[in-house]
Amino acid sequence: MNETLPDPHLLAREAAAAIASASGVPAHDLALVLGSGWSGAADLLGETVWQADATTIPGFRAPAVPGHVGTLRSIRVDGSGARALVIGSRTHLYEGAGTDPVVHGVRTAAATGARTMVLTNGCGGIDPAWAPGTPVLIADQINFTATTPLVGANFVDVTDLYTPALRDIAREVDPGLDEGVYMQFRGPSYETPAEVRMAKAMGATLVGMSTALEAIAAREAGMDILGISLVTNLAAGISGEALSHEEVIAAGQDAAPRISRLLAETVRRITGASA
Repeated sequence: MNETLPDPHLLAREAAAAIASASGVPAHDLALVLGSGWSGAADLLGETVWQADATTIPGFRAPAVPGHVGTLRSIRVDGSGARALVIGSRTHLYEGAGTDPVVHGVRTAAATGARTMVLTNGCGGIDPAWAPGTPVLIADQINFTATTPLVGANFVDVTDLYTPALRDIAREVDPGLDEGVYMQFRGPSYETPAEVRMAKAMGATLVGMSTALEAIAAREAGMDILGISLVTNLAAGISGEALSHEEVIAAGQDAAPRISRLLAETVRRITGASA
């Protein structure tokens, strides 16, 4: 007998209702998914008015990656008073649960009322000029996962997937920010040097295992999107060094003060501009 799976959009609305009930915050203005190295930004955004283990909210799973926090937080952003939902629990496609759990946080954020989605990650850099610890704005992406969160004849325009006006705000905070094209692989193995050469030939300058599917779901929901990658290592074959998750964690820790300030100030300006 086939198992009947819950409607993912209904599950997101249930999760949003549970967040509103538990937090006392009826709606959020902006949401952030914090990837490897980015969690410290939440502490700089403003006052945390609610925090909980993500697994207490319908549809959320415990993080499977060391270095990722497993909490949800509602923060009153300094200056603007806007409400930010910080999602520290990210499900990756390589965990084998399918695409709906991967984008559940994004759909939940949209259901809380958030109109802006900030997606961050730690990734491999193809451009050798980007040393580990370099933040890079995502200008475009290549979904190399062979799947999508969209179902049926749902033709979503992703021409300007990463909102140019939001990238402009981030560059006001840090004029030295470069832009790149992010390519999501399924993982969990790191890319081979040959795959990195292929990615470069296809126009990618950043490679990783998250973000692209979330961005598609956010655009389906009508959200504006800001994406920022932290280059935690040079991609396979670029430096000649072996890759390890420990290296990713260490690079994130070293870069945390700079990128946390960058992200927190960018969010304050976004919410101030939209208030």
